[in-house]
Amino acid sequence: MNLKPVSILILALFLMSFGLPKNILKKVNKEIVKTYGIETFNFTEVNIASDIAKDLPSKFEEDNLFKIETNSTILGYAYLSKAPSKTAQFDYLILLDKDLIVIKSKVLMYREEYGGEIGSTRWLKQFIGKKGGDELKLGDNIVAISGATISVRSMTKAMNDFLESLKILQNKNIL
Repeated sequence: MNLKPVSILILALFLMSFGLPKNILKKVNKEIVKTYGIETFNFTEVNIASDIAKDLPSKFEEDNLFKIETNSTILGYAYLSKAPSKTAQFDYLILLDKDLIVIKSKVLMYREEYGGEIGSTRWLKQFIGKKGGDELKLGDNIVAISGATISVRSMTKAMNDFLESLKILQNKNIL
């Protein structure tokens, strides 16, 4: 009996218990499997107390920070959020290793006609290796993209906010 389809089905049913849209969950699942090189894992929501979350630059609400584990071993964390583009918002994912270092960033859903180039793997690789407290500056350590200026600024700000939030959560021994 092949357990792979069964484990994926169980995982899919587990993930659907979260309040994330099904299409987003499917993309998150695919990125976790690909990035961590695993087929089965536990995906557990990490709750940040509201009195702490309100003072963080990034939003930490229900269903946007998760611990990724396999066999009771922490592999890393997944952070999901939205950032503004010209007239809409785009969904993005940040995957961290167990030491809270960015190992992947991905634009999951871009809803505009222009600016979608920020979803390119080549551009997003700039965030790999970043950790809490690192600072990103457009034109310095972040490359601009012609025709995607608003989205580039937005994603860079979102990453800066997340890295600053990560630093605060680490300093408070929450992560």
